[in-house]
Amino acid sequence: MKEFFITGTDTDAGKTHVTSLLLKLLAQHKKKAIGYKPLAAGSEMAFDQLVNADALMLMESATVSAKYDVVNPFTFAPPIAPHIAAEQAGVTINVNKLTAAYKTVKEQGADYLLTEGAGGWALPINNTEYLYDWVKAEKLPVILVVGMKLGCLNHALLTAAHIQSLGINCIGWIANQVDEHMDEYQANLDSLKARLPFPILAISPYSEQTPKLQIYKTLLENLSINP
Repeated sequence: MKEFFITGTDTDAGKTHVTSLLLKLLAQHKKKAIGYKPLAAGSEMAFDQLVNADALMLMESATVSAKYDVVNPFTFAPPIAPHIAAEQAGVTINVNKLTAAYKTVKEQGADYLLTEGAGGWALPINNTEYLYDWVKAEKLPVILVVGMKLGCLNHALLTAAHIQSLGINCIGWIANQVDEHMDEYQANLDSLKARLPFPILAISPYSEQTPKLQIYKTLLENLSINP
């Protein structure tokens, strides 16, 4: 099984959007793939349970089916930081619980498992642990989604530096244009290409129609897809 962790430079950087596109890319190449959203906040009641729109999008894009609780084991209603929502709900989240839940999703028969994080990279899961502690424990290769907007240079470079400081393998980054009218979009993109220590994997242009990825060869190589 090929496993990847998709993180973002910030909330609303486009992690779900990009993860969904990657799942659809794998589907186009007849691969068995599943998306996983361990933590979600900002959920609503449907089907007699709390469900999150991002997790549902991953389920719709996957080629391997699983029960909702498998795809999104920790779901909270308030649209706030998950560790705060968990504390309010009397729920404990820690690395060991995330590992146990991850074992369940790995048993669903997929060849590709794409895990989408929550918020940005440095997401607390309790008072002492962060989601990246679990990523490091699982030795997951990381894909960094850069939300292309004002401030993205700072967010991307700081995130990349912290990933490197932990010795975590980031296979590359994806530029996701979240601001249709971003000033000097191309100049910012070129600056990131020159400064980020990881290769660019794909570009997701802003689109109100059918979204697509402009794919670089490095992404296909990491996904073991023939160009």
